[in-house]
Amino acid sequence: MDNIWVESFLEYLIVERNYSDKTKIAYQEDISNFLTFLKDSGDEDFLAIDHQDVRIYLSYLYDKNYSRNTIGRKVSSLRSFYHFLLQQQQIEENPFSYVQMKKGQLRLPRFFYEKEMDALFEAAKGDSPLAIRNIALLELLYGTGMRVSECANLKIENIDFQMEILLVHGKGDKERYIPFGSYAADALRDYLENSRKPLMNKYGKAHGFVFVNHRGDQITPRGIEYVLKEIIKKSSLTTDIHPHMLRHTFATHLLNNGADMRTVQELLGHASLSSTQIYTHVTKENLQKSYRAFHPRA
Repeated sequence: MDNIWVESFLEYLIVERNYSDKTKIAYQEDISNFLTFLKDSGDEDFLAIDHQDVRIYLSYLYDKNYSRNTIGRKVSSLRSFYHFLLQQQQIEENPFSYVQMKKGQLRLPRFFYEKEMDALFEAAKGDSPLAIRNIALLELLYGTGMRVSECANLKIENIDFQMEILLVHGKGDKERYIPFGSYAADALRDYLENSRKPLMNKYGKAHGFVFVNHRGDQITPRGIEYVLKEIIKKSSLTTDIHPHMLRHTFATHLLNNGADMRTVQELLGHASLSSTQIYTHVTKENLQKSYRAFHPRA
């Protein structure tokens, strides 16, 4: 992708917006796919497209059977790109400004019920250094709702055991504080003393990252995902697992137990309340509880 304006936009995302390299790559891919579509359509001048071109592109994406979420992401990337071009006075109007997405069925976030979480913790139990680490990982992900990348990059200096609070570096280099409970605190102390220290000493490693792999190096997000998959294989649960499910579970359990949405938004590190509103669903358990409590024929 050698166009100067595309490169300028990608540099702007990193320098001005503090976006991660992973996010930059996603934007780059979306823009590249659009430019390829224009080229294949015989119209390589992306500065000259109008609303009609955008509608044709949307039809193309729907015909390709992309999901509504994927199309929405692509539109969002291109809307941001053309907004940048508008600011740079390269175009007079953003052709993606008024794109209306087709309505689709709302997909609720997948989460674990409390009994399922109990089954996960039971499956993770063990006395080996890695089992002790796995318990701490599970307790912290469920107890704080942090993203898997935030967990992998957590440093010891960011843990305040006295206040039971973490300093987390989130998306766009934004910082936020998250409290953690006694279960996570006990698991972390046990891990730092009886798992992390022996592993670091055994392989002569020295760094400040909290969670390490079997060789004492900083664990990766993929490594955390592998750990969780191994835990669920040992459990009685038949579902699959992804680190983000624990984040969904954290938010769902907070809201179902009476937390207000603004608090959950702050804890999750969401820039917008609309991102948190996907968790306002209620569990079947809560539906039944409310029905029995309030319906006269229950």
